[in-house]
Amino acid sequence: MIFLTFFIGLFANFIGYIPPGNINLTLVQITVNRGLKQALLFIIAFSCVEFFFTYFIMHAARWLSGQVKLDMVIDWVMVVLFGVLGAITWMHRKKMPKTNYSNTESIRYGILLGFLNPMQVPFWIITGTYLITHHWILDGRPALVVFSLGAAAGSFLALFLYAKFAKYFKTKFDLSTRLINTGIAILFFSFAAYHVVKQVYLIFFKH
Repeated sequence: MIFLTFFIGLFANFIGYIPPGNINLTLVQITVNRGLKQALLFIIAFSCVEFFFTYFIMHAARWLSGQVKLDMVIDWVMVVLFGVLGAITWMHRKKMPKTNYSNTESIRYGILLGFLNPMQVPFWIITGTYLITHHWILDGRPALVVFSLGAAAGSFLALFLYAKFAKYFKTKFDLSTRLINTGIAILFFSFAAYHVVKQVYLIFFKH
């Protein structure tokens, strides 16, 4: 049961990081601008934080699911987060990447985005509640620790594949850093706009 719990956490979080979001798009940018080594440091730091993040959210899943305005708060946090990331990427799109980067810089960035990851809150509320309710995993501290370790491994694997793909894609098609950064910035702004439109629809039209 312990091994099953680990692999369920790994599989669930691996699937959760496949769709483009603030984490994997930022990782693509780091890979393109700084190289695979810096991307790997980012992934390791992020995955370590993901363990604690998942453990806390799974513990609080039932309480969080009862908070009426949680979805609205997360949407507006995502608007700010995507907007800021988009603006930073857009402003630096013309800058040539530095040749050397501090290892601690990538580690700090991974830790920061590990905590600034609101998209994972609704994901684990839905997924965690389903898994516990249907007895796929046990609702106890040791089981949640193992599950969170699996989730951290799942995020590491998914992000590592993203980094490898980003490196391959840039090498294969010889795309400029400016073009890639511009594309990522546009995606960030698009995600921010989506959350704004979603909230406008829910507030003014759904009722």
